[in-house]
Amino acid sequence: MSRRADSLRRPLWRDRNFGAYWAAQSLSAAGDSFAYIAVPLLVLHATGSVALMGLLTAAAGAASVGAGVFGGILVDRYDRRTLMITADLLRLVLYSLIPLAWLGGPQLWLLFVVLPICEAAGMVFQVAAVTAVRNLVDRPRITEANGRLQATYAAAAVGGPLLAGVVSARFGPTAAIAINAASFALSAAGLWLVRLRRPDEDERTEGAAVRGSRLAEFLAGARFLWRQPVLRSLTVLLSVFIFLTYGFTDVLVYHVKHDLGGSDGTVGTVLGLAALGTILGALLVAPLRRRRGFGLTWIGAHSVCGLALMGIGVAGDVRGVTVLTAVYLCGVSVGGICSMSLRQEITPDHLLGRVTSAFWSTHYSLGPAGAAVLTWAAGGYGVTAVTLVAGAGCLLVAVSGLFTPIRRAGSEAVPRRSPVQPAATSQAS
Repeated sequence: MSRRADSLRRPLWRDRNFGAYWAAQSLSAAGDSFAYIAVPLLVLHATGSVALMGLLTAAAGAASVGAGVFGGILVDRYDRRTLMITADLLRLVLYSLIPLAWLGGPQLWLLFVVLPICEAAGMVFQVAAVTAVRNLVDRPRITEANGRLQATYAAAAVGGPLLAGVVSARFGPTAAIAINAASFALSAAGLWLVRLRRPDEDERTEGAAVRGSRLAEFLAGARFLWRQPVLRSLTVLLSVFIFLTYGFTDVLVYHVKHDLGGSDGTVGTVLGLAALGTILGALLVAPLRRRRGFGLTWIGAHSVCGLALMGIGVAGDVRGVTVLTAVYLCGVSVGGICSMSLRQEITPDHLLGRVTSAFWSTHYSLGPAGAAVLTWAAGGYGVTAVTLVAGAGCLLVAVSGLFTPIRRAGSEAVPRRSPVQPAATSQAS
């Protein structure tokens, strides 16, 4: 039996290299879940303003989009593991500054400095993390690996917000942010144990041959993305989806605290239990894609997101909001893993960082504006009106997919093509 055939038959949990990567990212995700609710709570405690929460989210999102322009170039040029470790250590230092500075009283200005830098580092980290999956497992196991990683991230996110809510209620949000900072040290230590496979010799040669100016290198990823019919459609529709949903967490925290009278612990409970939906989506995505194909799975997932968002604004109690948020996150998980796996399958390794970077930079570009608009509207017109409009918009995104190449995209991996040729086989025959 060949080494490749043996690796395909062996369960992923028995792959030590993948296991080390899996554990490191799970620890990082658990820590991130603390900041996920601690930062909005920090702003809410200091100002009581949902609009200011949205402004901070918008500033951090803009920095993330800006970093995405160059993140793919860095990931394709330099060692991906080293970049991830560097990003972890940078965020360890910066997030540690917040609880230290807060000892002298609220320092909101520091959040507008630290968060954008951390989000920029996080974008580089995420681009490297996505491309690293291609260097950890064989191509037929990419969707399975992504599903397992996302399920574990979500499992960590279940306990994280629950514990973060308790920590915030007892010791304050700054304590939760301190735990988040410590998680980056654990993540960096785990990544140090990981060894990524080298790309094939022909891919390394091809990648070196196309290097030029930074702008030209970024545009190489954008050109590949634009010339793939399915990826082009996904980029456009997901840009609209991100605009409609980027500020959802801020709106949800405000809704639970302001409209439903919940405590910090209640916020943590809602987000923690709702993360079970992400786990369910991550476990369902591989069998759904095999049976229903990429197109129907992606469109169905975003239809579920739209319906759940509309329901959240109508639900009048914490339990209803929790269940509907879990349904929403399940849809986000299925759609996101489908989209990410497709890019990994059809993109040449030497372009994967730039294609990922171009995709995220483009479809997240409307996110900061969307967060500012969503939170401003929630404060002015109420959460119900905002979630009904956002949910209807998400449904429109899903329906629009029926009229694009997404609908005909099948479940089979698409053969890689050169960046100057469209992949006609990305659509089911």
